[in-house]
Amino acid sequence: MVQRDSIQEEALAHNRRAWEQMAVNQHVLARPAQDDELRDPLRTVDASGWLRGGIRGWNVLCLAAGGGRHGPLYAAAGGRVTVVDLSPAMLELDRQVAQERRVTIRTIESSMDDLRMFAVGEFDLVIHPVSTCYLPKLDRLFPEIARVTRPGGLYISQHKQPANLQASLETFTGQYVIEHAYYDQTAVPTATQPSKLREPNTREFAHSWTTLLGGICRSGFVIEDFLEPNHARPDALPGSFGHRCYHVAPYMRIKARRSGESTRQLQL
Repeated sequence: MVQRDSIQEEALAHNRRAWEQMAVNQHVLARPAQDDELRDPLRTVDASGWLRGGIRGWNVLCLAAGGGRHGPLYAAAGGRVTVVDLSPAMLELDRQVAQERRVTIRTIESSMDDLRMFAVGEFDLVIHPVSTCYLPKLDRLFPEIARVTRPGGLYISQHKQPANLQASLETFTGQYVIEHAYYDQTAVPTATQPSKLREPNTREFAHSWTTLLGGICRSGFVIEDFLEPNHARPDALPGSFGHRCYHVAPYMRIKARRSGESTRQLQL
């Protein structure tokens, strides 16, 4: 049984409700993969070319990735896909899309840091879209991911940068300001207006570079590449998504490999 304190339990329950509502409201993050994306699914999910050799036959874990997009795309690319998500409604979207697209996806309802249902080294690839911000603590997360990733396997993740969660969403006298202290472990201020940078009604936590990058490395991964997806638009209106991304980089994307001897070579 996973032991969590009251803050962690409350955050999980709060964010489960928020994502359930986003699924009902057809939020952009709960919209299934489209025909044009599924025509070349690997290109859709891997614009950086980190998986250029293909993933056919790989055991793939899409972690905290329900919503009818990630799972179907990786399955269409040839992976044997398992999707783990906290929200039953988001997982239902995966099941619906899988049936419609005639791909096979296994769905499991669980928090991203509770992977006890999986065996050691079960997955060749773990895909983890932006979601670490929904956990108050990451002390269990990366060790659990490392445990279920086979030696030589890949962990590809995306996270909200610390400054992204510290900074205001709107400008004050033409500038964005720091609203949340770097080492403050409480939830960041809730967005009062709709924003592409904050999911509605969720409770988010800013994690330090030490917690994110250091946590990945200390859990048994070696970071092979690092990208900052660029959504900047210097000519955009102040306070808009593109303008803020020009001043505050929103995300980071990490390619990491599980250390240790591999029993099977991945073709990359």
